[in-house]
Amino acid sequence: MRDDDTRPAEEAEGNAGRGSAVVVGGGLAGITAALSLADAGLRVTLLEGRPRLGGLAFSFKRGELTVDNGQHVYLRCCTAYRWFLDRVDGAALAPLQERLDVPVLDADRNRLGRLRRTALPVPLHLAASLATYPHLSLAERANVGRAALALKGLDPADPKLDGQDFGSWLAAHGQSARAIEALWDLVGVATLNAVAGDSSLGLAAMVFKTGLLSEPGAADIGWARVPLGDVHDTLARKALDSAGVRTELRTRVTSISRTGNGGWKVEVPGEAIEADTVVLAVPQHETHDLLPDGVLDEPDRLLDIDTAPILNIHVVYDRKVLKRPFFAAIGSPVQWVFDRTDASGLTEGQYLALSQSAAQGEIDAPVAALRERYLPELERLLPAAHGAEVRDFFVTRERTATFAPTPGVGRLRPGARTKAPGLYLAGAWTATGWPATMESAVRSGISAADAALRALDRPRDHLFDVEEAA
Repeated sequence: MRDDDTRPAEEAEGNAGRGSAVVVGGGLAGITAALSLADAGLRVTLLEGRPRLGGLAFSFKRGELTVDNGQHVYLRCCTAYRWFLDRVDGAALAPLQERLDVPVLDADRNRLGRLRRTALPVPLHLAASLATYPHLSLAERANVGRAALALKGLDPADPKLDGQDFGSWLAAHGQSARAIEALWDLVGVATLNAVAGDSSLGLAAMVFKTGLLSEPGAADIGWARVPLGDVHDTLARKALDSAGVRTELRTRVTSISRTGNGGWKVEVPGEAIEADTVVLAVPQHETHDLLPDGVLDEPDRLLDIDTAPILNIHVVYDRKVLKRPFFAAIGSPVQWVFDRTDASGLTEGQYLALSQSAAQGEIDAPVAALRERYLPELERLLPAAHGAEVRDFFVTRERTATFAPTPGVGRLRPGARTKAPGLYLAGAWTATGWPATMESAVRSGISAADAALRALDRPRDHLFDVEEAA
């Protein structure tokens, strides 16, 4: 960083009149906003406090392994995140399944089921899979079908749904505790980061309508076959550089204020950057601390948006114990297990990553206690793990991984615009209509950029259309 007292972000000769923007935060929302604004011709500075880009979807080194902090997936219906992958030339590194196929292991009954789709129209695309799903009784399967049809008739944008919880709705529509565990929570916990009883009906309806009840292929699963950092940091940084974005890492913003000419001043240690537009793309509590007075009607509402943790357990075996790329489990504390061997660079043995959402009860548990609990569970689920040597066992914890999708959270989530011209908000926690996913983060960045470009009367033809995609 330069040590000038105040420097316009568009200082270079030949950039006069381009307009300038500062994006605070280098997660997916901030990267997306910065790229979108730069593509429209603005001179953009992106400021990130961490030594890397990617926010809470990143990688790190552990010896010879390259480890993702957590297993992140997306669905075919995540059209904004797919646009992001294309924009940073990363789509080939995070391919989608040809068709939805989720192996589901019942640890108690030692039985494998599968959730698969066909090419038939909705809702027939899942009919054959549901009809033979062994983890539910015939009556439970029939009741699931009726509940799915009722869910399809809901409007996720209805404010009344935001105040109700999904668990009560499921119970009122004939769903047994077993059906909730073996189907509804199997999907919902992974996407919402909460069990049905703790989830807003509006957000749950959005997830299931969009993912399972919109298009036959909407729920096909994609995930990075390389470390997340290769996509969200390395490729993203390359795209930002190519777009002309000035990216500053290890740069913590201390304040944001108005300038005398109606612009904005963003202060970091040793420097103040002036710009026409500022996008705040940081978590809700950090946003609250940086917001100037008067830019939101009720800024303390941001503090009422609670957070939810995700725990990830990493196990390296001396040999291969899992043949599939991933599976989900029921009847066990284990939720989802992914084979990360190739992505991590491991050349001998197998590396499994367990993704444990809604982990409030275990997020602070000692590693020894987690090891004692989860290694026997893996042996119960994977007979090949019996007798295998555990070469490494470690844990990553994201205590504030997502916003909590509790009933009533919808009224707390602000949109991209503030009351102050030129100041915009982005982040998965803003009012995207989606739960806290990579898709929501990218949509929020696009929405913030769109609002800024509208205010500046700049062309927006290059932007991904989030409203049309919805």
